[in-house]
Amino acid sequence: MLKNYETVFILTPVLSDAQMKETVEKFKTLLTDAGAEIINEENWGLKKLAYPITKKSTGFYSLLQFNAEPTVIETLELNYRRDERVLRFLTFSMDKYAAEYAAKRKSVKSAKEVKEA
Repeated sequence: MLKNYETVFILTPVLSDAQMKETVEKFKTLLTDAGAEIINEENWGLKKLAYPITKKSTGFYSLLQFNAEPTVIETLELNYRRDERVLRFLTFSMDKYAAEYAAKRKSVKSAKEVKEA
């Protein structure tokens, strides 16, 4: 049974823009190869951290929302831990209310992008 998940991860700020995008693509590929369906991807960019992590005060934030089997999460988090470019990560299962809110937020965001274009 597929469940809704959301994962946010922070990448080290010493990466170039191309390296950051390559790392995000690596995790997206890992998910899709494991049978997950990516619903939404957001790049929040370089942000200041609330507290220093390994002597770094900023990091690239990325968010992925996806549907997957629960066994996929273990593989994803293992790869987060093995990748030295990942400072922190958080993956959680969304209940129906969180999934509805995420869908609404995504539709508002896409409507804004259409208006700006």
